[in-house]
Amino acid sequence: MAPAARFRSVVVDCPEPRELARFYAAVGGGTPDEADPEWVVLQVPGGPRLAFQRAPDLTPPEWPRSDRNAQQLHLDFDGGATWAEMDAAHERVLALGARPLDLEDREEKDFMVYADPAGHPFCLCRTEHP
Repeated sequence: MAPAARFRSVVVDCPEPRELARFYAAVGGGTPDEADPEWVVLQVPGGPRLAFQRAPDLTPPEWPRSDRNAQQLHLDFDGGATWAEMDAAHERVLALGARPLDLEDREEKDFMVYADPAGHPFCLCRTEHP
């Protein structure tokens, strides 16, 4: 059966679209199109199109709550196949402005959870061994 529509983008509300697009460009690659300060688009190489739309009064989600102000969705990024690669990705996202939300039991879960500079959760996931 043919799909009803073609996937276009994931849109993220945030107070500062340019800054958040630059953050995710540094995490996942690409160059943001910053022509419109209210709506900034980032095409992640080999991945989805992310759009960032201005929401000046955004209240960040309360991770990991599900009863009120839930995260609703989050982005996953491959952080590497080894824990050394994951540690390097961890240090890089922290230097870019990410805040750790859950780093416990990482070997068992194979992922670590962070908040981006606007407070949205995202994960660094360990990829399968080559």
